[in-house]
Amino acid sequence: MKNSVLKVVSVLLLFVTTNYFATDKPSTEKVEKQTIKVALLLDTSSSMDGLINQAKAQLWEIVNELSYAKYGVQKPNLEIALYEYGNSRLSSREGYIKQVLQFSNDLDEISEKLFSLTTNGGNEFCGQVIKTSLNELSWGENKNDLKLIFIAGNEPFTQGKINYKEAITDAKEKNVIINTIFCGNYSNGISGMWKDGADIGGGDYMTINQDKKIVHIVTPYDDDILILNKRLNKTYIYYGNKGYSKFSSQKEQDMNAESLDEVVIVKRAVSKSSRLYDNSSWDLVDADKKQQVDYGKIKKDKLPKDLQNKSEAEIKSYVKTKAKERTEIQQKIKELDTKRRKFITKKQKEGTKKDELNNVMINAIKRQAKSKNYSW
Repeated sequence: MKNSVLKVVSVLLLFVTTNYFATDKPSTEKVEKQTIKVALLLDTSSSMDGLINQAKAQLWEIVNELSYAKYGVQKPNLEIALYEYGNSRLSSREGYIKQVLQFSNDLDEISEKLFSLTTNGGNEFCGQVIKTSLNELSWGENKNDLKLIFIAGNEPFTQGKINYKEAITDAKEKNVIINTIFCGNYSNGISGMWKDGADIGGGDYMTINQDKKIVHIVTPYDDDILILNKRLNKTYIYYGNKGYSKFSSQKEQDMNAESLDEVVIVKRAVSKSSRLYDNSSWDLVDADKKQQVDYGKIKKDKLPKDLQNKSEAEIKSYVKTKAKERTEIQQKIKELDTKRRKFITKKQKEGTKKDELNNVMINAIKRQAKSKNYSW
């Protein structure tokens, strides 16, 4: 009898423990990584050349700051989308609005699209461009994503057939925060309802002088970073149908940054050493790091000429060598940038003013990120 009872108990214990651990097993589902999604809606009417130039110049500084963001122990992705509005070259039927770029993490492409913008006179319909961006962009369903719109312009926020309040109601339903940047006097922005748009949209109302010359602080570390950037470029190995064109674009965006100011390419070089600068779609080093490349299927004629006659083993070895070289260069750039940032902070405390667009956007993003448990 005793043995029978023990057998029953053993069976029950086995049943309970088996079912307990079966239901308590960790989920094998992939956890969706958080993303900071920033949509820039830029007025490209005739008076906005200064705004566009500020956006071009400050892109890399904003990227660099966001590269330090954290969500718990994770580091979120960054995606940027771009719209232009208020340009008479655009279709009147579309409300003088154009999607320049869907959400993208390709930093070179974002830079390329910013530099493609030109200004021309037109009508600026803020409510309509907000609504259009909400409808067209892939905002996703992840509740932990930080979803932000920054709309910048200098005409009344009330223009156009779509009421800005209606558009912002749509934004709230998608958990998108609306930030407004009025290019002009603070009180004029208030009377033009730019502040009201930000208040309703849960964001920040900001003003900048779009025509103000950007103040770039030169540091003793800039020249060394520029030299390292040239070495960094030599570690990229293009592949695939779009490889060479993307490789060429990388150099073109370096030249675009340099055309604005030497310090801008320094900031870009820092971005190219951050985790957010990923070119695995066309660069073998990044692709190999992510295990996203099948060397057996690589088209040799789409590789650099000096690799086209190499064996698979030789190509792999070359990629490993360049990966090691790149890691060392990026680490040196990061170390120099730490010293550079300390130097800039000191100069700013001594009275040098901060860059306007960069300053207001970063401050707004950080405040809003903290409310969703992001940290720096």
